[in-house]
Amino acid sequence: MILPINTYSDPVLSMKAKPLKGIDPSVEELIGNMFESMRNASGIGLAAPQIGSSLRLLVIDISCMDNYKGAEPMVVINPRILSIKGRNAMDEGCLSVPGVMGEVLRPSAINLHYRDEHFEEHTVEFNGMMARVLQHEIDHLDGTLFVDRMDKRDRRKVQQELEAIAEGRVTAEYPLARNAVVQEAR
Repeated sequence: MILPINTYSDPVLSMKAKPLKGIDPSVEELIGNMFESMRNASGIGLAAPQIGSSLRLLVIDISCMDNYKGAEPMVVINPRILSIKGRNAMDEGCLSVPGVMGEVLRPSAINLHYRDEHFEEHTVEFNGMMARVLQHEIDHLDGTLFVDRMDKRDRRKVQQELEAIAEGRVTAEYPLARNAVVQEAR
């Protein structure tokens, strides 16, 4: 099922998401819906708060990008960044901030501890685009949007667009949530 995406200024996007304690049929269904919703919106990552569920859960699929055709889709539960390396700046966008792009400086590599869709633990080092997308989505779990990480001067340049999104004066090629209600952790 394709779910609407919550947008900038929605309270769920500024909350710290709650950890998942396990996998059950409702979480499995949520994961499937998240992949379907992300792909419908032509996204490469989606965090549960973006669809109104305050859970530490995200999905990623960067295989649509030219240099990452062989990348496997990923389910990440309860992620924790253990260490970082390097820095690089890159323009980012977000399904929750439609039409806005901005430069964000992030670590170029991360060592990540997380659970997968079977709730099995992993500790893996990621770099390049996968590291960037993971950090962007983990930010959603911590109540941070990419625009919060932009340089103040650059942020001022997009302030009118952000205000328009907050007021509901935005459209997208995918469904957007209006006056969404936050779903608490299961």
